Amino acid sequence: MKKVLLVKYGEIALRKGNRGLFERHLAETIQGVINDTNVKCSREQGRLLIEDNRGDIDDSVLNKIVKIFGITAICVATKLDDTSIDNLKQVALSVFTDSDRLPLPSSFKVETKRADKRYPMESREVSASVGEYVLESTGVNVDVKKPEQIIWIEIRTFAYVYTRIIKCESGLPYGSSGKGILLLSGGIDSPVAGYLIAKRGMEIVPTYFHSPPHTSERAKDKVIDLAETLCNYIGQTKLYVIPFTDTQMYIYENMPHAKLTIYLKRAMLRISSLIAEKENAQCLITGDSLGQVASQTSQAIAAVDSAASHALLRPLIAIDKQSIINIAHQIETYEISIRPFEDCCTIFVPKHPEHKPSAKAILSIEARHDAILNELCHKAANDAEIIFINS
Repeated sequence: MKKVLLVKYGEIALRKGNRGLFERHLAETIQGVINDTNVKCSREQGRLLIEDNRGDIDDSVLNKIVKIFGITAICVATKLDDTSIDNLKQVALSVFTDSDRLPLPSSFKVETKRADKRYPMESREVSASVGEYVLESTGVNVDVKKPEQIIWIEIRTFAYVYTRIIKCESGLPYGSSGKGILLLSGGIDSPVAGYLIAKRGMEIVPTYFHSPPHTSERAKDKVIDLAETLCNYIGQTKLYVIPFTDTQMYIYENMPHAKLTIYLKRAMLRISSLIAEKENAQCLITGDSLGQVASQTSQAIAAVDSAASHALLRPLIAIDKQSIINIAHQIETYEISIRPFEDCCTIFVPKHPEHKPSAKAILSIEARHDAILNELCHKAANDAEIIFINS
């Protein structure tokens, strides 16, 4: 009998034919984050089991894995080799009266899940028997509708008893849905887009467009801090810092200013597509939200998209600004994003941007400069600085 962590993974259970693949991916991710040869993560009949071969699991392990995508909840449980009803009663009473949680709750109930159907008692029989024993031993009332405390019992390969459940990020295991290049600007939106797409299992490679002397080193530092914050959820990554000054100045000097933001975004997508080729990534990810600014109208989006040679994903496309801000607060990127150090696009925003650009007109003008832009974009991608980021 020892303290372990029982991991619930929700959505993965619906994967049917490839469920095992997702379970193994999540287990490998957990094992990598724990990074301790004495602590093992293994599969256990619809759950993942984390245990320390030296004895009780340490709370530091829980703190390491609580933000891993794919985990819906973590149960701090007592694992029993002896699954007899008498032992279940004793352990349930011990867990319920744990001295760390005195005084005792005013009411309780027992919930049993019998995954191992060979067990001689049904779930409701186990719950009734254990509940009666705890009631007689403590005098605490049973309340099956709104109990202050639930004693959970799971009968699987082994039996597990717990009262403590920590809700987690849910989603899909990181990296199980491919790889994408995240255009990380330093604003509020793009880190949230990165978080949401990573939560759906996509590995992200942040890419920042740096334009000295028009953007300062402190703007770059802000993006590094944002990438580090995202690493609390994804483990580690590498940040591409793209030298964008030459490309940006060429566009500024040669393109109509009302359409400037469109051409800058198209150049960024060109370069990001080149980075995607280097990284064997399948798509690009942006923080665009429909109608939020002039460059994010449906017409502007249509005018921009063809510059990318990879699929474009926009996790925020139908999310309003306040909801995006709320998520930014939740993942602790908001205070970093509002630091007063502007990115290259913010500085070069035209006074009167065109809201409904013609994609045909955009392409016609850009075609006259295609050879030079192509050369500038390739040079920017090849000269990118790579910074390895950890949380």
